[in-house]
Amino acid sequence: MVTYLENYAESLDVEIRTNTRVRAVESDGDGFAVHTTGGDTLAAPALVAASGSFANPHLPTLPGSETFAGTMAHVADYRDPSEYQGKRVIVVGGGNSAVQVAVELARTATVTLASRQPLQFWEQRINGLDLHHALVETGFDLLPPYWLAQLVTATLVIDTGGYQQAFATGLLDRRPMFTRFTDDGIEWPDGSREQVDAVLFATGYRPALEYLRPLGALDQTGAPLHAGGLSMTHMGLAYLGLEFQRSFSSNTLRGVHRDADHVMAPLAAHIRGSWKATAAHQVRPSMSAV
Repeated sequence: MVTYLENYAESLDVEIRTNTRVRAVESDGDGFAVHTTGGDTLAAPALVAASGSFANPHLPTLPGSETFAGTMAHVADYRDPSEYQGKRVIVVGGGNSAVQVAVELARTATVTLASRQPLQFWEQRINGLDLHHALVETGFDLLPPYWLAQLVTATLVIDTGGYQQAFATGLLDRRPMFTRFTDDGIEWPDGSREQVDAVLFATGYRPALEYLRPLGALDQTGAPLHAGGLSMTHMGLAYLGLEFQRSFSSNTLRGVHRDADHVMAPLAAHIRGSWKATAAHQVRPSMSAV
């Protein structure tokens, strides 16, 4: 996959700047001024924010966390189970990352997975084919968010064959989400308290788009204001790689190309300015009639 992406990048007739972080984006006439941390300012008539959904780990704020004496971390920073060996660990979350990390840790530590809903597993292979193949073939990949919300009522975990068994055999257990931290542990919903050494949060990510804050393109939570990837605040601004941007597969390598096709046509029209002449032609007769 890495080789494919490298070869694809080399085939493009574009300037590629690596190791270049965008600090802020501001309006600049009909276009944008892109300011980098290196001090450069790039002018552009259109902008695609394709920084995706996996660069901004989300850590929820829970009562008592400020005085908890143990360690807290997001699974984005987890590398291997050695630092947790022999410890009492709570993994928070109900998705793939939570289950995968919890099962791995359970081989060397005492682990409980805490989630708001019971786990729901999908088998990795269906009728001898990989689940992702089935998602493509059945059209599930193309389902829009408002349909998915009715079909999928909980986070799904892809089971390669050992995750459900790990819970069934008692290697680790799953319990409802704890209510608060104590100084040396946590408090469960039934009021019981337990001393724990570490809490790992597998609580997802948020779009990494703070560089658009000066532009006024985000809501109060930092989420982009968009419709299908096209900005609702600025013409010429589009997004790619957002989770459920237009479909189940929007933030995957097998699905993002469809969203790219969707946003690039209006962006190209915006850059050419051809839509302006059409709009002006339609408005003048209406005004003269009035």
